[in-house]
Amino acid sequence: MAQKPSIPKGTRDFGPAEMARRNYIFDTIRSVYALYGFRQIETPAMENLSTLMGKYGEEGDKLLFKILNSGDFLRGIDANELTGEGSPKLAAQLCEKGLRYDLTVPFARYVVQHREELTMPFRRFQIQPVWRADRPQKGRYREFYQCDADVVGSDSLLNEVELMQIVDEVFRRFGIRVVIKINNRKILTGIAEMIGQADKIVDITVAIDKLDKIGLDAVNAELAEDGIPAEAIERLQPIIKLSGTNDEKLATMRQVLSESETGLKGIDEVEYVLKHYTPAGGSPLELDLTLARGLNYYTGCIFEVKALDVEIGSITGGGRYDNLSGIFGMPGLSGVGISFGADRIYDVLNQLDLYPEAITTATQLLFVNFGEAEAAYALPALAACRQAGIRAEIYPDAAKMKKQMQYANARAIPYVALAGETEMADGVFTLKNMQTGEQSLLRAEAIIEVIKKN
Repeated sequence: MAQKPSIPKGTRDFGPAEMARRNYIFDTIRSVYALYGFRQIETPAMENLSTLMGKYGEEGDKLLFKILNSGDFLRGIDANELTGEGSPKLAAQLCEKGLRYDLTVPFARYVVQHREELTMPFRRFQIQPVWRADRPQKGRYREFYQCDADVVGSDSLLNEVELMQIVDEVFRRFGIRVVIKINNRKILTGIAEMIGQADKIVDITVAIDKLDKIGLDAVNAELAEDGIPAEAIERLQPIIKLSGTNDEKLATMRQVLSESETGLKGIDEVEYVLKHYTPAGGSPLELDLTLARGLNYYTGCIFEVKALDVEIGSITGGGRYDNLSGIFGMPGLSGVGISFGADRIYDVLNQLDLYPEAITTATQLLFVNFGEAEAAYALPALAACRQAGIRAEIYPDAAKMKKQMQYANARAIPYVALAGETEMADGVFTLKNMQTGEQSLLRAEAIIEVIKKN
């Protein structure tokens, strides 16, 4: 017996009903982006590895899916290298391309490559899949969609404010209660300076960013493993545990970072965003000093969104990345962006059952097929229904009535139209409401009115 086919771990199939729900997510996000003046672009699924490597930190580089070179990819490789320990070097020889890890780095490449064609500030959005060689688990996939919006060519903090309002509006439309967490990498830099570990800023942020996942004790153990002295770790504890209102946290941190110019600048930036954020959906914006966002390219405000009614990881994230384009030869171009995790939002909407009923019904009307003459009679009415915007189909085979009705029930089609000799002679159809069982004799134009009304 042949082995049943399967898909790679960390990936998923989506059937018609699931795709209707996913398209609802994409269309909602896309419509809000458009309201704020963002324009859509797309970039290739694969990028040159030289574009991707070194942009996500050491941990991110390990999670890149690499693509073997075409043809004889082992040509020129010494047999001893295949059994040695130089796998990173060997991977660079065997693989020139990789699947994109996120949409931000490819966007930075796009901006630099097309600089002369763009009007600054450039507001773009992008909805495409990304790939990460991560360990699959609940809410974490190897292939998933991101829905990004970015503004480049502007230093204004109004961009951060508007992005937070986009987040609030999107989740208001979904009906998902969320809290938006905000921090600033400059504040984290100031903290690293304050505890005398400025050169360990990357290790500190990577460890702190895992607080929700592994807990405080494990974070402290990781900091120690990274060579951060026990005294410095101890001085970090009150900051990690800091509680209170946003104003109280800011006031405390102004005192703690009073001698750090960078840290105070970060506090000013967060304070500006908090002051000007006016949510239509009421999503709170909360200063969280443990928020670090592990990606190395962030330089200013950083954001993460947590669902309040479902246990799941971050469902949206982003931040300011002033220096990202510099690695592609265009220094000084500031950018800030957010990314909605469509797959996690999909899971949240499923758990909370928040999808509108309308999106689960594809076909609205099925024409029953009793034979060649009846099908020919139905085709003009079918065309008229479609022209009127009604999603309609005809059963392709002249099957038994019971089978066609079972098909309509399985597809949750709300109306069925049928015509035999009597209906054809009178120029009408019998329209059956599949929910109530009610039947009416109607002409095609009246059928259109009934379905549109309901």
